[in-house]
Amino acid sequence: MKGVTGFCKVMGLGLLCLAPLLAQAQTIKVTLLGTGSPQPRMDRFGPSILVEAGPEKLVFDCGRGAAQRLYQLQIPFQAVTGLFLTHLHSDHVVGIPDLWLTGWVYGRQVPFRVWGPAGTEEMMSHLEKAYQFDIHMRRDVDEKSPAQGVAVMAKDSKEDVVYEQNGVKVTAFDVNHGPVKPALGYRIDYAGRSVVLSGDTRFSENLIRFSNGADLLIHEVIASDSFRAAARARGRTPEQIQSVIDHHTTPEQTGEIFTRVRPKLAVYSHIVGDVRAEELIAATRKTYSGPLEVGEDLMMIEVGRQVQVRRPTALGRP
Repeated sequence: MKGVTGFCKVMGLGLLCLAPLLAQAQTIKVTLLGTGSPQPRMDRFGPSILVEAGPEKLVFDCGRGAAQRLYQLQIPFQAVTGLFLTHLHSDHVVGIPDLWLTGWVYGRQVPFRVWGPAGTEEMMSHLEKAYQFDIHMRRDVDEKSPAQGVAVMAKDSKEDVVYEQNGVKVTAFDVNHGPVKPALGYRIDYAGRSVVLSGDTRFSENLIRFSNGADLLIHEVIASDSFRAAARARGRTPEQIQSVIDHHTTPEQTGEIFTRVRPKLAVYSHIVGDVRAEELIAATRKTYSGPLEVGEDLMMIEVGRQVQVRRPTALGRP
């Protein structure tokens, strides 16, 4: 930036030269690392979202394939500032050992920091025990990798501001994931921009309250009919199937949330059920007429003066 400033002065362009760069620096960039569910699909990896604001690179949830997606994006693992968990269902945390330990192998020299609901500290402690052989060999015997790089700093969080660095504020809030408690959503604020991530939830008044004024709202969704058919084929009972559906939000319900929040853009991620984007949009349009996108892995949303979407094909990504 100093070099650019000097160039602008020499050319006599002043602040006009810097304006585009300053505007870009005050955006929030959101990349959907994984938009799927527990189903091990190749096109939709497990739920995970990267949020970049200023120098901060924050990962929210760490489902299957999160490390691979970061690698595709050429995001250095050691550049990830912190990991934030919405809840401790396996599909949201199964990628943690990969991001944590592979990040260490690939050069992280500072502790791996994790925030999440009650139980997060205990889970991370158990993971340290589960991988104690690998840690011991790489740290003490073979590669002599730095001890700080594999250290874990985990913190159980409640509804509150849980992180505030470099102008980036992360607020956790309670959502309603049925009997799965606690479950959190997150709001990220930076330079007058705001992004809300629902986490797993059914219709939540508290989410609507914390989404007030948000530029971007990324919300989970369940396609009930397709999920019911697939679950029935796997031998799940009607009671089991309905229980899962009741823990999530249908397109019609989510449309009501979008209508009340009125974000500049609403996006679906963590899509439960094998459903086409057109079907989700059609169902949502029964209750919502505003801007809407169905997320896909590696979709990038830039939140600035405008909210712009770049799909993987437009970015040259597979």
